[in-house]
Amino acid sequence: MISFSLNGRRIDYAGDEGRTLLSYLRETEGITSVKDGCSGQASCGACMVEINGKAKLSCTQKLKFLDGFQVITMEGIPEKVRDVIAKAYVNKGAVQCGFCTPGMIIRTKILFAENPDPSREEIKKAINQNLCRCTGYVKIIDAIEDALKTLREGSESRNNPPTAGIGQSLTKYEAYETATGKRLFVNDMKFEGMLHAALRFSDHPRARVISINTDAALALDGVIRVFTASDVPGDRYTGLIFSDWPLMIAKGETTRYIGDVIASVVAIDEDTARKAAQLIRIEYEILEPVSDVHRALKVDSPQVHPGMSNLLETCVVRRGQADGRTGGQVIYTSFGVYETQRVEHAFLETEAAVALPAKEGIHLYSQGQGIYVDQQQIASLLGLNESQVRVTLVPCGGGFGGREDMTVQGHASLFAFLLQKPVKVHLSREESIIMHPKRHPVWMDISLDCDEKGMLTHLKLRAIGDTGAYASVGTKVMERVAGHASGGYYLPSVDIKSLTVYTNNIPSGAMRGFGANQVAFALESCIDELCEKGGFDRWKFRYDNALVSGKMTATGQVLDKGVGIRACLLALKDHFYSAKYAGLACGIKNSGVGNGMTDFSDVKIRILPGGRVMIEHGWTEMGQGVHNMAIQTLHQETGIDAHLIDVVVDTDAEIPTGMTTSSRATALLGNAIIDASISLRNDLKNKSLDQLAGSTYTGKYYCDWTTKPGADVEKIVTHYSYGYAAQLVVLDDKGEIEKVFAAHDAGKIMNPMLFEGQIQGAVHMGVGYALSEDLPMENGRLVSTKLHDCGVLTALQTPDIEVIGIEEEDPVGPYGAKGIGEIGLVPTAAAVANALYSFDGIRRRSLPMKRGKNK
Repeated sequence: MISFSLNGRRIDYAGDEGRTLLSYLRETEGITSVKDGCSGQASCGACMVEINGKAKLSCTQKLKFLDGFQVITMEGIPEKVRDVIAKAYVNKGAVQCGFCTPGMIIRTKILFAENPDPSREEIKKAINQNLCRCTGYVKIIDAIEDALKTLREGSESRNNPPTAGIGQSLTKYEAYETATGKRLFVNDMKFEGMLHAALRFSDHPRARVISINTDAALALDGVIRVFTASDVPGDRYTGLIFSDWPLMIAKGETTRYIGDVIASVVAIDEDTARKAAQLIRIEYEILEPVSDVHRALKVDSPQVHPGMSNLLETCVVRRGQADGRTGGQVIYTSFGVYETQRVEHAFLETEAAVALPAKEGIHLYSQGQGIYVDQQQIASLLGLNESQVRVTLVPCGGGFGGREDMTVQGHASLFAFLLQKPVKVHLSREESIIMHPKRHPVWMDISLDCDEKGMLTHLKLRAIGDTGAYASVGTKVMERVAGHASGGYYLPSVDIKSLTVYTNNIPSGAMRGFGANQVAFALESCIDELCEKGGFDRWKFRYDNALVSGKMTATGQVLDKGVGIRACLLALKDHFYSAKYAGLACGIKNSGVGNGMTDFSDVKIRILPGGRVMIEHGWTEMGQGVHNMAIQTLHQETGIDAHLIDVVVDTDAEIPTGMTTSSRATALLGNAIIDASISLRNDLKNKSLDQLAGSTYTGKYYCDWTTKPGADVEKIVTHYSYGYAAQLVVLDDKGEIEKVFAAHDAGKIMNPMLFEGQIQGAVHMGVGYALSEDLPMENGRLVSTKLHDCGVLTALQTPDIEVIGIEEEDPVGPYGAKGIGEIGLVPTAAAVANALYSFDGIRRRSLPMKRGKNK
C-alpha cells in the first residue's frame, strides 16, 4: 500500500507500484490538466506537478517512490493564487495553443515560493524544463513577472480592459479555460464504453510484407479485434494532392517508410492495445530503401511507388534573358550549393482522434487542420456519403502545418464504424515523430548576379526537395521554393527549376514557411556575398533592390499597393548600423494557396436565445488566434459585445472549407464575416439580439482570380496577397545571438498582442531552424525519436526578440490585413547565417549551422 496526499486528499494506492504518477492522475483520477506531451521522455514539462514543494515531471515519477509525499496539481493550487497566475498568462498573451500552459503555471506557483522577485534571466532558468513551441517564451516571461508582482503585493487578479475592435488586444478566446486545464484536448476526452487502439508500424522503410500473424495479439486478455488493410470497406488510399497514401499496407504490398501502418489493435485500454500491437509478427522481404534524392532521380533507382517515376513534379519559372546579361556589363556573381534539413514540427500535443458511431455513419473529434478535408477522406475510406461523416474540431496543441495530412483520424473512424463503439487512437511522442510529415529537406544550386551599380540582374536556381514516401503537399512546397526564389527583391531575369522527389524517407509536407524559408537562406547568403565582392553596403543593397508597387516577383506577378519591404528595412536601419556584428535578411510569403486554385471561406452567424451569438466557420484554431479574428471582425462590424460571441467549427454547419494553411484564414474568414455582417448590422438597427434569436446570417468570400504557373495569361496573379518582412540578428562579442529585431508588415495589425506573439514564436522557431533543429535519417531510418534530440530551443537558449509592426495596407485583406502565421521565420535562418559570417568570416551553406565549421 502506498499512501500520499493529492491536492490535500489522502490517497491509498494498492495497484501497480511501477505505474507513473502521470498515468495515475490522468487515467484514475481524471485530472487532465496534467498533459502528456512526450510519453515519458522527460522532454516537454507539460506534465509538471508539485511534489513536496518542488517542480517534478509526473511522467518520470513512479508511484512506489511517493509514499508519504504531497502532490499538488493545478486543481490543488489555492484559488486566488491560481486565478492571479492564470489571468496574468491570459492578459499578457502567453496562451497560444495552451497545451504547455498548465505546466508553466505550476512552475510559476513554485517559483513564487522559491524566489518571489526573480530577474528575467532567473525566470528563464526556472522554466527551462518547460518547452513552448508557440510563443518564443517572451510573453510567458512577461506573464510570470506580472503574476509574481501581483502576488508579492497581495493585489487582486486583473482582467484586461474588454476592448475588442480591430487593432485592439482582445485576450485570446477561451484562454483562461485553456490555461487552467479546463478546456479539453482530444486525448483528454472520454466517452462511455470507449475503447483504445494502437498502431503496428512497419519495421523497415522498404520491404514486401509476406505475412501478418495476429494470433498472439488476439490471445491477449482485453483485446477486442485486430484490423488489417482488408478491413477497409472503401478506398484505402487518401492524400491532399495525390491519393497515394494507404491507411494500412496489405499483405503482398511493399512498405514505403517506417511510419506505414500494417495492422492495428483495439482493446479495452491503451496499455493493452500497445502490448498487443507489439505481439503482431510480420514477415518481410527486406528491400534496399531509396533514401537520397539524387539517387532517386537516377534511371536505375528502385521506384518508391511501383510503376511511377520517383520524380513527382517539375516546376519551371523562366522569364527575361537566358542569363540576364547584356554586352559590356560588369557582373558580380555569387553561387553555391545550399542544403536545408528535415525538421520535426514538435507541437506539444501529439496526434489523437476519437470517433463514435452515429446514425448510419461516424462522428469524429479531430485536431486536424481541415475538418472538411477530413470529412471527405474519411467518407472515402469508409465508403460513405460525406453527409454520414460528422467532424467536430477540437482546437489543438500546435499545428504549424503538421496536422494537414491525416494521421490517426482515419484509423479511429474505421474502428469505431466497424465495432460500433467509441474508439480513441493516441500517438506516443515516438510514434508522432515516426508518422507525420516533416519540413522538406531541400538541395539548392543557386547563382545570383548584379551589375556594377549593385542592381540585381539574374537568378538561376536548381532545387530538389525530398518529399519522402508520399506526396502530401510536397509539390506545392516546391512550387513555393520556385515562386519565392527571388525573395523580397526585383529581378528582371530568372531561370528556376524545382523538383519534387519521392524517397523512402518520412514524408515531407507543410510546415511554417512552406518552402519560402528554405530558399531565403540560399538567396540572402548570396546577396551578402555580392555585397562583399562588389563593395556594396548590405542594407542599401537590399533597400535599392527591394520590391515596390509595380515590380514583379519571381513568377512575373506585378505587385499592387501594400508592398512593405522597404518600410521594414527602414525600421531596422539604425539598429543595423549601430551593431558590431549583424546579419540582415528579407522575406516574402504568400497568403492563400493561389496558383490557379480557388481560395474561399463561408461563415454562418447564428443568433441564439439569451442574446448570445455563435460564429460557425471551417478554420482550425491551433494557437494562432483565428477565433479571435472572427470575433473581433464581427464586433467591429456590428458592435456586438465580444463576450457574447462563441465560435464552433463543425461539419454540421455544412460550409465546406479548405485546409488551414498558407496564412489565409484571417483574410478569407474576415472578409466572409464582413459580408455576413451587412444584413445583421441592418437588422440590429431596429431589433435587439433577443428579438433576432433564431436568425442565421451567411457570408462568403471567394478568390478565384489567381493563375496557374506557366499559364498563358494576360496578367500573372500567382497569389492574391503577400506578407513582407526584414529581420536583423545582432551578435555579441562572443558570437552569440544577443537580439533579433523582426520588422513585419502585417497590413493591418488586427490584434497587437497576438501579432507580437505570432512573430516571437516564429522567430524562436527560425533561430532553432538555423542553429539546432534537425531530424536526420540514415537509410530510411531515424537517428533518434526523442523530442529532446529535435533541437527545439529552451527558454535559456532563446535570444531576446523585438517585434516591430509595419502597416502597409493590403488591397484584399479585411481592413488591409495580411497573413502573418508563416512569414515570421522566413528570413530568420538567413539573417543568422549572415550574422555569423560577419563575426567569423565563415560562409555556412547548410542547416543547422555549426560554429567554427565551413559548411
